[in-house]
Amino acid sequence: MSTTTDGRSASETGTTPLGQPPRTLREAARKALWIVIWLVFLSSPVNDLLSGHHTTAATVAGWTGLAVFVATYLTLVFRTMGRPFPGPLVAGPVAGLGVLAVVLSLALGPHWLGLFVYVSVACGATFPLRTAYWTIALTTAVMTALALADGERDLWTLVLLVLLIGFAMTGVRQLVRTTVELRRARAQVAQLAANEERLRLARDLHDLLGHSLSLITLKSELAGRMLPDHPDQAARQVADIEQVSRQALVDVREAVTGYRRPRLAAELAGAQVALAAADVTADLPAEPDLTGVPEESESALAWALREAVTNVVRHSGARRCAVGLLTRQTLDGRVLELSVEDDGRGGPGKGAGNGLAGLAERLEKAGGTLEAGAGRRGFRLVARVPVAGGADVGSGA
Repeated sequence: MSTTTDGRSASETGTTPLGQPPRTLREAARKALWIVIWLVFLSSPVNDLLSGHHTTAATVAGWTGLAVFVATYLTLVFRTMGRPFPGPLVAGPVAGLGVLAVVLSLALGPHWLGLFVYVSVACGATFPLRTAYWTIALTTAVMTALALADGERDLWTLVLLVLLIGFAMTGVRQLVRTTVELRRARAQVAQLAANEERLRLARDLHDLLGHSLSLITLKSELAGRMLPDHPDQAARQVADIEQVSRQALVDVREAVTGYRRPRLAAELAGAQVALAAADVTADLPAEPDLTGVPEESESALAWALREAVTNVVRHSGARRCAVGLLTRQTLDGRVLELSVEDDGRGGPGKGAGNGLAGLAERLEKAGGTLEAGAGRRGFRLVARVPVAGGADVGSGA
């Protein structure tokens, strides 16, 4: 009941992610607000105590029992949101809630049957699933027996509330657990991908430099042996060493440049993750077929997509972002067009920033163009690069 399903980070929304405890007073206050809303079922016991129908001793005992009940319930729920109590320690407080609900209902009347709603919530939020199922059913049965003993006949609404809210809480708990597991799995996948990239880079550098360094070592040894008696042959070996070294340097630069060059498919996947994390509804095209698109053009569009999505996430305040990718026939030939449009308020200031200026220069080097400005609903960025013939690359979003 007190857990939200907001997928954005705490720094962006001011809320605490699922499965994590409050880290600031503000986050704790937000969590508490969600809990307080669901204390509405306490209105009946409170009204009963304020009505004056009970003796002074019964009223004092009722207020004391209600305070203990609410304190125990809030402690369980707050701990369940972050770092739950160990399993053996949970049964005691939940059993205490059940005993208080039974005693107060027997002593003060059917107005206190609403307490069983919170007993059901505590069972669903704290116990393992199998235990939660039968304890929720048991809670409902006990409440029904007490209501019938007091002569209550119109109790089906309360029965449904106790059952449904208890089972709904088990679903919320499973959602929290799944979210935490997915967060951990994503971190592990990112770590594995980084490790794999390091291994691949190490393997490629070994393949590139192993032969060259071996050849340099061999020729250096030959030059050292030839130097006293055959200086001309030693000079040729040194010239060969210089040539091999220069080629090795070129190979390394090409390898590093290839690793740094972004790919459009990877940037589309990254855009999906970034927009989802910022709670922006994303409309993205399918993975494109880039046959006939030069690597430099693809890289320029990938940089454009990264810059546009970064601006949407950081500055726009948008709730929706549409990305389009298609080929067009222009007077200058076929072009691949990338469009990114949001419904936000635009960038943080007036005019083009350094990111857009650098992006325009990058596209210009690839023979492309950049357009950025107000769109139909918010901000729109359009980047175009030439395509060397071929079929349509994609479709607009």
